[in-house]
Amino acid sequence: MQAHSLFEGSFSVDSSKKFIPFDASKDSKKDRPGSLFIHVHPFLIESANGLLLLDTGIGHTNAEGGLELHDNIRKTGFDPADVRYVLLSHLHKDHASGMVTARDGNFRLAFPDAEYVVQRGEWEDAYSGKSDSYQTEIFDVLQRSGNLLLVEGNDALNNEISYEISGGHTPHHQVFHIRTGGEHFFFGGDEAPEPEQFFRQFAAKYDYDGRKSMALRQEYWDQGCAEGWVFLMYHSTNIAIGRPEQKENGGWRLVDASR
Repeated sequence: MQAHSLFEGSFSVDSSKKFIPFDASKDSKKDRPGSLFIHVHPFLIESANGLLLLDTGIGHTNAEGGLELHDNIRKTGFDPADVRYVLLSHLHKDHASGMVTARDGNFRLAFPDAEYVVQRGEWEDAYSGKSDSYQTEIFDVLQRSGNLLLVEGNDALNNEISYEISGGHTPHHQVFHIRTGGEHFFFGGDEAPEPEQFFRQFAAKYDYDGRKSMALRQEYWDQGCAEGWVFLMYHSTNIAIGRPEQKENGGWRLVDASR
């Protein structure tokens, strides 16, 4: 398998939109009423055009001040310096904070040899001041770097990577299709974040357009089942990398495809 979860941890999220670490072995969900309980999984994909990073996580650091995302990439046997594309579904803090690293109080790009792919509308929305879900000081680093690649609408970066503006979770959210090594990987960001949402239809209040996201999930699932996609699910608490499998009595289920 050419896709790797770069698991960053388990968290609870309440109305404050703060991501608070949650350890099921010592923490109780009862003590955090009104919270969602999620995991955070950036993904690394090996492609013919180099390493691809899909979203960059919360940006946690280790005891030495290094980026945990870098550590997690090294655990897969790769060097963070070899990442060639950072593909960003959207720019909320829990998806984009690992795009930079801090040393001596200064931000630097975490992947200085990579192109960071962002929808132009999402970039503009991040700077609009209408939402506190964005951390614009880290975007300033990317803007000055020359590594920012703003895209618009639906298109392809190369023969392996294509993107589509979806607009359910944020007005300019995008999803990615990566066709490499005989596989079709699909990354739906926060419009297909957990397997359960494929089977339990609902309009989420945290989406910009909950009904649109709900309809998109159904479209993604139906097409993915028909075409054998591998789904990459950023906030999954069980299967983060999954493949649809037809059940003996009809219908479909998702099975772990991480191995």
